[in-house]
Amino acid sequence: MKTLESKVAVITGAASGIGRGMAEAFATAGMRVVLSDVEETALRSTAAELREGGADVHAVPADVSQAADVAALADSTLGKYGAVHVLCNNAGVHTGSRPSWESTLDDWAWILGVNLMGVVHGINTFLPVMIEQDEDAHIVNTASIAGLLTGGSLYGVTKSAVIALSETVHLEVICGGFKPRISVLCPGVVNTNIFNSQRNRPARFPDAGPFPSGWSVDAARQGFALGLSPRVVGEEVVQAIREERFYILTHPEHAGHIEHRMTQILHGENPTIPPFPDS
Repeated sequence: MKTLESKVAVITGAASGIGRGMAEAFATAGMRVVLSDVEETALRSTAAELREGGADVHAVPADVSQAADVAALADSTLGKYGAVHVLCNNAGVHTGSRPSWESTLDDWAWILGVNLMGVVHGINTFLPVMIEQDEDAHIVNTASIAGLLTGGSLYGVTKSAVIALSETVHLEVICGGFKPRISVLCPGVVNTNIFNSQRNRPARFPDAGPFPSGWSVDAARQGFALGLSPRVVGEEVVQAIREERFYILTHPEHAGHIEHRMTQILHGENPTIPPFPDS
């Protein structure tokens, strides 16, 4: 997609963090932006702030783990703007980096429902619309560098699955001769509120596993506060859409760690975790 002016973008998890960064970048590019989030108060506030800056935005609350909510998001988007050209399946949660066997089935159900099934619901709902439009279109699925590295607990599992799904859909649309293109966003540490995901945990998943001993949520938040600006990530996404670039890797310092994992796979070696970069 070389031209983004007046095109319609839909972003889930748009009230804060990377989603908001993408919304700001899209608005600057002249796009009309549909903001969606499960956190309604923050969603309304973000929408109001973007409108004050001159953006054409439309806010739709949705829980992406619920297929009916995503279908309603599509209906509202088409009702408002009549088309959709960019979809960012960005909503995500984090349940804590405890050992996987200490995580509860409620932990698994919640994080899989948002991080993986939210992407599935977005693709199943919006991609047929994009194909039917027969115009240039693009889907960006937010994974994480955790999906390309060894470990990562439940979060890493979901992000690995998002990468695999994105690769699959990329090949399917190319082989099918369809116009939409796909990208998978794999950021490293970004200044977001991901470690405060519990604020949006549904009451239907009350059984939360314990936080690891010695692990501090406050320390994690402080570390992430030093991370890359979400707006910078948003600008990178805009550039990747223009270039039809599949992998969006925002932190080049992780290249050696990805190579380390791939080399171990090719050599049939047991997994190990290399030293992590400071930023």
